[in-house]
Amino acid sequence: MRLLHLLNHVDQVGNGIVNVAVDLACVQAREGHQVWVASRGGSYETLLAAHGVRHVQIDQERRPLTLLRALSTLRALLRDERIEIVHAHMVTGYVLARLLRLGARWRLVASVHNEWQRSSTLMGGADRVITMSEDAVNRLARRGMRRERLRPVRNGTIGSPRLEHAPDGPKTLHQPAIVTVAGLYERKGIADLIAAFDAIASTHASAHLYIVGEGPDRPRFESQAAASAAHDRIHFEGFCAAPRPYLRAAAVFVLASHAEPGGLVLPEARDCGCAIVATAVDGSPELLDGGRAGILVPPSDPTALARSIASLIADPAEQARWREAASAKLDWLRIERQHRETLAVYEDALAT
Repeated sequence: MRLLHLLNHVDQVGNGIVNVAVDLACVQAREGHQVWVASRGGSYETLLAAHGVRHVQIDQERRPLTLLRALSTLRALLRDERIEIVHAHMVTGYVLARLLRLGARWRLVASVHNEWQRSSTLMGGADRVITMSEDAVNRLARRGMRRERLRPVRNGTIGSPRLEHAPDGPKTLHQPAIVTVAGLYERKGIADLIAAFDAIASTHASAHLYIVGEGPDRPRFESQAAASAAHDRIHFEGFCAAPRPYLRAAAVFVLASHAEPGGLVLPEARDCGCAIVATAVDGSPELLDGGRAGILVPPSDPTALARSIASLIADPAEQARWREAASAKLDWLRIERQHRETLAVYEDALAT
């Protein structure tokens, strides 16, 4: 099959949308498909090339002349390479492809990675729309997308080509280490996690909190942490392209998001055998087997978050039980399963 992925960029900055698309492109090429990625470029170009994926420079910045050039380059690429499936992962790429779709033989597949964004409904005109969870299918259908076009394909990052040569051993952290890996945005619940840690810090005087990630809200979170009595035990570690050493060292891994369609870090945390506490939002319960592979708590509730974290760091046997639960039945979280299901969506689109 001749496949084209459309992205704004392929920078290695922790963007989950880019990571999913890069993983898929590499595995598809490995499985014998002809694969292109079109974007303005970035550091993942080397990885793509190593896996036989061809990158085409198409700047999709939202300026009239830039978009006109992008449209012209995309039209030529589709024609010259006889593309069969265009897989758009971001709204701008989807709109460009949609403008060229009329009368074309290729099919347009769109992935709605962030269902909570209002602009995501624009992608409902694709031949098939991939969501990150069954929950997202239901919500997008309620927002007017045609249910017969929606297909859930849950993220599976275990075996990711991005992580093939990444360090794997545990990092030396103060114990018990409470770890989160997330972009520093309000929706990731970092403020809730800091508040939860503040609530348990005096009772668990040896506990430390490690916040691994970067983002525009970091100054506000740092100010909140500085006001905590346990400020010297809250560590901002910055962006880490390969966070497995932190996950390996975590006594408890926490994902406190207010919205999380299909967080890639949850399969990674499970693969590392973490005892997990996560908020029961969007696709997270599905990635944690409905709460069998991790403790689920309500979002925006630091008290509930603190209670669950404290229960794990206070009871090594309970922590071990949740580590074992997280590590069980992981095959469905492998990238190969995601590839097979995505390929089935392509075939379904081509059959229409």
